[in-house]
Amino acid sequence: MTSDVFTLQQGRVPLLVSMPHVGTEIPADQRPRYQPRAVAQTEDTDWHLERLYGGLARELGASLIVPRYSRYLIDLNRPPEDTPMYPGASNTELCPTRFFTGEPLYLEGRAPDEAEKQRRRETYWRPYHQALQAELDRLKREHGYALLFDAHSIKSELPWLFEGRLWDLNLGTADGRACDPAITATLSELLAGQQRYTQVANGRFKGGYITRHYGRPELQQHAVQLEMCWRCYMREDGSFAYDDARAAEVQPLLRQLLQTLLAWKPAP
Repeated sequence: MTSDVFTLQQGRVPLLVSMPHVGTEIPADQRPRYQPRAVAQTEDTDWHLERLYGGLARELGASLIVPRYSRYLIDLNRPPEDTPMYPGASNTELCPTRFFTGEPLYLEGRAPDEAEKQRRRETYWRPYHQALQAELDRLKREHGYALLFDAHSIKSELPWLFEGRLWDLNLGTADGRACDPAITATLSELLAGQQRYTQVANGRFKGGYITRHYGRPELQQHAVQLEMCWRCYMREDGSFAYDDARAAEVQPLLRQLLQTLLAWKPAP
């Protein structure tokens, strides 16, 4: 299924993989608003995740939803009312106004007003979320439950967003509320059992809007987020280049995570 906003590939198992920040396009009519730096390179993209996860998801029979447009246009992982996800910390908005380095994203006086934000919500945000929920509903009809894996990545050092160097692998389940406790426990155990990558569960990144909103265990919808540092699979030198060797090292662990999630079954 393809729309102007996203592409959805429907799978055969009760797992949907979402990648809300992989889009890189800014519509032509909106580009004059932005700093040239933003138009030249949407640097805060979750780079290459479709390449990293896509083959794994398809091999396992999972569904996959991928957006077209950049988070610089609208952040699909923020609530529609634009409340902060992490009170007390630096946050990006539904329609972000800053780069992850803290500098203004828009030219002076060109940031979107409330009418433009509402237009973007209806044009780009709402169709993605309607499709996401519809796919979870389809999976529940077919399997009795649905699993959502929200895939993200980020540069490992961004002082405006967090102090120091971020853990390589950051599992988020909204402090355990977004899924069955056994899912948090088994995925955390898997990550803690390997030595190659630093890891944490429900640390700086506990899961954004998608994990928190769609993670409804009481409705047999279980959601987890993995925020992975770029250094695990790509270059952090400003080239934004995919690193085949690094990717080949982390992909077996990502496969294990997805397989472990799929191995979970609800109690009869």
